[in-house]
Amino acid sequence: MLITLCYLYLWARWGRRPAALVRATVQRLRASRCSFTFCGAAARPRDARVCLSRGGRVFCVGESQSIDDLNKWALFIVSPFILEAEHIAFVTESIWVQGESLQRPSSSSETIVKWSDCCLPLACRPGDPYQLIAEASVDDFSKLGVAFMEDRLQMADGLIPQKIVSVHLQDCTLKALETSNKQAHILQQNPEPSTESRSEQDIMEYIGKDDPKVLRAHPTQEEAGTSGSEPAEEDDKGVGSVEHCPLHLSSCHECLELENSTIESVKFASAENIPDLPYDHSGGLEDVADDSCPKREGRRVNITGKAPNILFYVGSTPQESLGRFQEVRSVLADCVDPDSYTLYHLSKESALRDPWSDNCLLLVIATREAIPADLSQKFMAYLSEGGKVLGLCSSFTLAGFQVMSKSMLKETVQNLVFSKADQTQVKLSILSSGFVYEDCSGGQLSPGQLQGHLENEDKDRLIVQVPFGTRGGEAVLCQAHLELPPSSSVVQGQEDFNLLKSSNLRRYEVLREILTTLGLNCDMKQIPALTPLYLLPVAEEILDPLMQWLGEHVDPEGVIKSSKLSLKFLSSYTSEIEITPSALPVVTDMGAFSSENFNLEIYRQNLQTKRLGKVILFAEVTPTTMNLLDGLMFEIPQEMGLIAIAVRQTQGKGRGANAWLSPMGCALSTLLISIPLRSQLGQRIPFIQHLMSLAVVEAVRSIPEYQDISLRVKWPNDIYYSDLMKLGGVLVNSTLLGETFYILIGCGFNVSNSNPTICINDLVMEYNKQHKAELKPLRADELIARTVTVLEKLINTFQDKGPNGVLPLYYKYWVHSGQRVRLGGLEGPEVWIVGLDDSGFLQVQQENGDVVTVHPDGNSFDMLRNLIIPKQQ
Repeated sequence: MLITLCYLYLWARWGRRPAALVRATVQRLRASRCSFTFCGAAARPRDARVCLSRGGRVFCVGESQSIDDLNKWALFIVSPFILEAEHIAFVTESIWVQGESLQRPSSSSETIVKWSDCCLPLACRPGDPYQLIAEASVDDFSKLGVAFMEDRLQMADGLIPQKIVSVHLQDCTLKALETSNKQAHILQQNPEPSTESRSEQDIMEYIGKDDPKVLRAHPTQEEAGTSGSEPAEEDDKGVGSVEHCPLHLSSCHECLELENSTIESVKFASAENIPDLPYDHSGGLEDVADDSCPKREGRRVNITGKAPNILFYVGSTPQESLGRFQEVRSVLADCVDPDSYTLYHLSKESALRDPWSDNCLLLVIATREAIPADLSQKFMAYLSEGGKVLGLCSSFTLAGFQVMSKSMLKETVQNLVFSKADQTQVKLSILSSGFVYEDCSGGQLSPGQLQGHLENEDKDRLIVQVPFGTRGGEAVLCQAHLELPPSSSVVQGQEDFNLLKSSNLRRYEVLREILTTLGLNCDMKQIPALTPLYLLPVAEEILDPLMQWLGEHVDPEGVIKSSKLSLKFLSSYTSEIEITPSALPVVTDMGAFSSENFNLEIYRQNLQTKRLGKVILFAEVTPTTMNLLDGLMFEIPQEMGLIAIAVRQTQGKGRGANAWLSPMGCALSTLLISIPLRSQLGQRIPFIQHLMSLAVVEAVRSIPEYQDISLRVKWPNDIYYSDLMKLGGVLVNSTLLGETFYILIGCGFNVSNSNPTICINDLVMEYNKQHKAELKPLRADELIARTVTVLEKLINTFQDKGPNGVLPLYYKYWVHSGQRVRLGGLEGPEVWIVGLDDSGFLQVQQENGDVVTVHPDGNSFDMLRNLIIPKQQ
């Protein structure tokens, strides 16, 4: 190793050409199992040593990177696969650029190098960045790297390379590639492709078409015959064995000089560059290599190296199709990860002209107009090649089923029974298209196939799953408007809106089941990365006392610690500063703050308090706001009115062990208040949660013209739409220290996130539709400020007048007046809800006239079944 490093130094000192330096470095250090990386200077891996720097890009050598699991990758059809002894496996990371921003050749006088000419692609992982595993000789790998550094590397279809890193493929990885190769042979032995498929053969070739080792999508008989050779056996010490051998430069004087003068070394903030990260951008293609699922052997395989496409055909009328496309695209984007799939509009002209089928993972047909014969032929050819089709209220159908009109059902809300693949059922309210499917063959749908029928006398079929051909093609056809939200203009009347909104979560459950059956990945999206906190005084006069207090209470490193986390106060933030759930940086310079999701000026305008909510700890993404104030609540002067606000939470908390989901569009906050023990409210602390729930409702309904928005409170701590659906909740943690209660009030409610349940702006839009009004949508920052303002007024009123000062307003908005419920379970005693007692506990009257108190700490209210049941611990 020492001799090699000295050799590298001599090459660098005497100024050899970059290509020669790179090639010699790779050739000599390849056996040491180092990893070679070509990337931007700012993205150098941790502890890597830079051997060459050119134009803001670097070539560096560092610890070995390996890939030991291809379950998260889509494997290409490659035959035969042998990683030759002198070849290198590597990952190329790229980003997509569309339209006029497509990659253009560099102005360099040197030749453009095409990525596909220098390597053999093995697998891809769609996403951002888009990743490709490939293999190449040492010379070709070096050629790619130098071309990347000189901005001469060109990739196909708008991909812009960002990084190239060599990797070692473990034995299990090689076996997975061999398995994929064997399955490819099985696929190639299918009967002759259709005439239409052969006519498009020249367009469907693999991106490495000039490489004799790469198969075309439709091989000739000669090619299929030569592709069955078995991979050569690997040496016991083949490329699968991996040792981590960092490059040391500390034992040679000349190398130390080289390190100090020409080799840069930087620490990278995280290990996110390593190619085998455990996130999944597979787009549902990973099971192409899974030989445990024979029924999927006929699935279409994406072999172009591009992100898998979901295409939408929504009709031939340009004016109507764009709006329809956005409508249908929006609901599917909520079900699948848009980073894993590309969602495109497929026009009639493009469908007839372009070779879209070779890279289409799912075709969505969502138009009522008749499908022209030539276009229908294209769609059927796609199905015959193993394609997947989702029909949404479309005239498109397959042999064996007819679309029949039932006008009495058109645009009416009906009860649907949906049978999933595991034969469990989902019952929901849906909007009918007015058409049903009739089975012309008289056969029965097989168990395990998706199906949905109405709960009427005829049991009209609205959803059918239809297999097609011998290569795995299938369609799911649907005449329920699963693509339309309850707020759609097609929905008539408040009652229909309520029914559809109550079933909205189940509508998404049905959609995801259908998409999963058709081969898409509907896993939850990645957890967003944590962001720094910002300290934002609302009033300028608070800034100086606040900074003075901080200076007196932080440790020498600027940190305040608590039992749950530590806050490090900084004047500015850079990406090198690590953020973890237990260690969060707090930026104190207000000039550095900006957010698309929180407007400080709007918050200021709507906050009309004397103490509460005056100092904000703000984060775009944080674990939970309930922990942010933990280390400050007992120390910071109460007149500063601390509040934590976040756009998203990754570990939101509910009552007990419950989690609170926090998608974009929620108003999320934790407010610090202090209440004297010897006060009206101090003697009745359970009222705090009721006051906060009431404050949210009053914050909305006290806005002029918004008083009829049906927002209500539910015992003990929920915010509801009417008595139908929850859209928010409150969590209270109190600590008695001396003669003072220090209380953290966590609150989250849906403002603009319509899915998967309901939000305040849904109610505003529905009110506008029903009353021909023009109320504007509300904002989270506005409502948080208004809620804090109302809460301070309610607390002051309670301290002056006790419970009777606030209960009339509470009863005005609560959902329980005169409600008959059962205690403890379905067989429990029936009681009538009376109200709240003097301590804030629920009072119910039994049949014998006795009044019983129900404590919120031990019980919860099941609105669906009218039960008050013990809270789950």
